[in-house]
Amino acid sequence: MHQNEDVRFTSSSIKLPQFCPLTLHHPTLNPFFTNLHLLLQNFPKFQHPFHQNGGISQTLSKFTHPFHQKFNLQNAILQFLSKPRNINPFSWSLSNTPLLCCASIALTQSNLDGTPLSGPKTGSGNEERVLISEVLVRNKDGEELERKDLESEALNALKACRPNSALTVREVQEDVHRIVASGYFCSCMPVAVDTRDGIRLVFQVEPNQEFHGLVCEGANVLPTRFIEDSFRDGYGKIVNIKRLDEIISSINGWYMERGLFGAVSGIEMLSGGMIRLEVSEAEVNNITIRFLDRTGEPTVGKTRPETILRQLTTKKGQVYSMLQGKRDVDTVLAMGIMEDVSIIPQPAGDTGKVDLVMNVVERKSGAGISAGGGISSGITSGPLAGLIGSCAIYHKNLFGRNQKLNLSLERGQIDSIFRINYTDPWIEGDDKRTSRSMMIQNSRTPGSLVHNHPGGSLTIGRVTAGIEYSRPFRPKWNGTAGIIFQRAGARDDKGNPIIRDYYSSPLTASGNTHDDMLLAKLETVYTGSGDPGSSVFVFNMDQGLPVWSEWLVFNRVNARARKGLVLGPMCLLLSFSGGHVVGNFPPHEAFVLGGTNSVRGYEEGTVGSGRSYAVGCGEISFPLMGPLEGAVFADYGTDLGSGPSVPGDPAGARLKPGSGYGCGVGIRVDSPLGPLRLEYAFNDQRTGRFHFGVGLRN
Repeated sequence: MHQNEDVRFTSSSIKLPQFCPLTLHHPTLNPFFTNLHLLLQNFPKFQHPFHQNGGISQTLSKFTHPFHQKFNLQNAILQFLSKPRNINPFSWSLSNTPLLCCASIALTQSNLDGTPLSGPKTGSGNEERVLISEVLVRNKDGEELERKDLESEALNALKACRPNSALTVREVQEDVHRIVASGYFCSCMPVAVDTRDGIRLVFQVEPNQEFHGLVCEGANVLPTRFIEDSFRDGYGKIVNIKRLDEIISSINGWYMERGLFGAVSGIEMLSGGMIRLEVSEAEVNNITIRFLDRTGEPTVGKTRPETILRQLTTKKGQVYSMLQGKRDVDTVLAMGIMEDVSIIPQPAGDTGKVDLVMNVVERKSGAGISAGGGISSGITSGPLAGLIGSCAIYHKNLFGRNQKLNLSLERGQIDSIFRINYTDPWIEGDDKRTSRSMMIQNSRTPGSLVHNHPGGSLTIGRVTAGIEYSRPFRPKWNGTAGIIFQRAGARDDKGNPIIRDYYSSPLTASGNTHDDMLLAKLETVYTGSGDPGSSVFVFNMDQGLPVWSEWLVFNRVNARARKGLVLGPMCLLLSFSGGHVVGNFPPHEAFVLGGTNSVRGYEEGTVGSGRSYAVGCGEISFPLMGPLEGAVFADYGTDLGSGPSVPGDPAGARLKPGSGYGCGVGIRVDSPLGPLRLEYAFNDQRTGRFHFGVGLRN
């Protein structure tokens, strides 16, 4: 949009000039008219605040006290905007307008014998009425207005003052208010003129100037386009105060909608039809961290203040936003080491800025021992099928830098995992919010998903160590890169290493009891808002690096996508996943199809295991009562004919179909761990199976 050359935006301030009031000329009055004229002459000339001292200059509202409550977006904004300011030039009413100095009009006329003649008294009390023969609107010099449309606006605003009507001073006063309230005039003065035909009431008005340009000061975050669009319709027209009032309300509303501490603080009509608009925005002067105990008393914190401050998106010099402040509170709470967080804005002296005090209550201890349990979807048989117990020793705030150390052990009927994990959520000195994670892990997982056989159980043992770096690179997008070393091999139910399964299919790619590989990992994740209609996308790639001649070289890619569509009270969830492996890879690393997170209605891994795969799912959920939801779903999966290309063709030896579908119904219950899913599905072989899962389906 073309920018008007007469609209300027500045950040400087100017001194408002003192306005010189108009000089009124007193006509010569006959004795009959003397009293009425003197009373009207003493009637205070009603002026719009544009006309008072060259305009109203208001200052930014200051906080008179901090918010003694938890962070509340709406209340804080309303408290800020409702603080007393100087008189708003556009929000006047009869209650704040100067009243008449007299309560009655006395009409006197000398007869030939010198006795006074009093006019008739009408109305209530001592209020006298004067008969007016004619009502006119003129300019401040008593001449006709050049613009007849303005004269019509003034006459249409009159309610009591009509020709051949008996008026009181109060009725004249109220009509003066109405003329100014029309918005087109900056002053109005009633003048009584004695004529041959009677008393003529003249309203001497001064129209506002035509609007020819704008000077906006102090608007650092308010978009220029917004101001231009607000004033564009009035360019070249008489300034209307009502319209300006609407513009000011829209500007203040723009700040409120975004939770910004800003408002119009002054407006002035300059010479040449220029309007000076002053906007006050409360910038952040300083941010401090205050540690409190559970009783609200100050205490010494274990976390370094700079560790908390770098989490905040609110910075010094920015216009303070309550919405941004709320996000900062959520971010600090997400660190996992705070029990309570609140932000209190306070005035920074007389600077027009605001100081922010963040009150934080740390958790009792950043270290501890935890225990729990879970279910593994890889175990499908046995008296304690899938049951897992776990314990962990952890520290969530190493060195006061929010660094985390975790030693955990998980043990099930067959599988077990021992892991040491260290995470630095934000590497010191990095401005891209890069995190670092180092891990050492020794695990045993069931090999039955690919190599199940009736002769006994088979497990895959892995020793893994690696380091990963992760950072956000776009809103809602996160990237991860890392290097991972892995040694993997198969063992029988007695713990002895084996290289072939029950069907003589190889269990390793190298032919040895274990395979060594160094993997370069790349991953990108898109996460939506988390609402039912949001989207999720994950893509990862592992590349085996040939550091040693016997180390495996292969490339594996995998992608998952999920999209939700809200259909009235129901929600349609569509998901897809697929992957492919190129090169020499261990057969136990093949993609597995069938089960709770794949094709429901089948046992885990019984559809197929291939070098490639694709799985699609459609699901409709609907509310039942309270946190309970119902669902209807259908799944389909295929190995894309890649089963025989897996070393040893373990799927073919076990007569896995390679593709299949299932459909069924289920219920969902919200929990702190995510949705708890209980489902029953039939597959294409007309057999049914119950499934239990935690969280959304992968």
